[in-house]
Amino acid sequence: MDAYDEDSGAGVRPGPDGSTGARLPEEPLADTDTDTDTDTDTDTGGRDLGGDGSGSGGSGADGSASAGARGRASGPAWAAEPGPEARSAQDAEPGTSAEPDPAPAPSQPRAGVAALSPRYQVGAALALAVVGVAAGVHLLMVFLSLAPENTVTKQHGKAVEEWVYPEFEQNWKLFAPNPLQQNIAVQVRAEVRTKDGGLRTTGWTDLSAEDGAAIDGNLAPSHTEQNELRRAWDFFVATHGADNRPVGARGSLSEQYLRRIVVMRLYRDEPADRLGVIQRVQVRSSTTNVQPPKWSPERVSDQPVYRQLSWWTVTADEAAGGVRS
Repeated sequence: MDAYDEDSGAGVRPGPDGSTGARLPEEPLADTDTDTDTDTDTDTGGRDLGGDGSGSGGSGADGSASAGARGRASGPAWAAEPGPEARSAQDAEPGTSAEPDPAPAPSQPRAGVAALSPRYQVGAALALAVVGVAAGVHLLMVFLSLAPENTVTKQHGKAVEEWVYPEFEQNWKLFAPNPLQQNIAVQVRAEVRTKDGGLRTTGWTDLSAEDGAAIDGNLAPSHTEQNELRRAWDFFVATHGADNRPVGARGSLSEQYLRRIVVMRLYRDEPADRLGVIQRVQVRSSTTNVQPPKWSPERVSDQPVYRQLSWWTVTADEAAGGVRS
């Protein structure tokens, strides 16, 4: 065996089956190797470019042979150096994994509709769908009642009116160029049958004044106290002429609505066992102008103007107090 073979086998670790594997990297040369003759370094540096690529590797023939042997024995860099996974596997103890898998994060509890069972989720979805459809239909009906006359209102005007009036009627007088500058009070009196069978007529009861007293000082007045009676009277005026005769198909409906409200209010103020059984009612309005401020030169009358309706006969159900709020 010549020197080339001996040098090429140096530093190679045999494998488990006796075969020679990749050559281990050698230790760097000592500093004393660089103290050679300048001429020798110059001569060998040019021939040793294949060993380290810098011209300052080993010296002489032995250095050139060793560098060449190392180049042929080491092979590619990926074959000599193990990868990160191989190094971690070698560092780990036998029979154990290199790194345990992290524990899964605990799942968050479901809330809202997602926490319900599938059956109840379907029920909730159907309920939301019904509410959404009802809200959409209501908005469409109110819009059609306020929109100018069109093809839809001509064909389905009666259905729109039955849906909107009288509970959902819209009043835009507040936004008129000349807002309402009057105080309108709705008053009622009744003809009742007493326990002894006689008839008597009550005095005028100011229902609007009762609503105003209930609202005054109340931080959260009810919608009924604020709007029910006022809207009923506005509905009647809009569907009747100056002679109190109905105009259009909604005239009789407005009369019935107003009559039921005043009968209900009379029975609420004084029960039937004390008041008697109401046979007829009569409604009137008292309109008073709002006085202008003192600095204004405008002058208006402060005397009330009455609009008195005819007597209305009360139905049997209404007379027995069957209508309740």
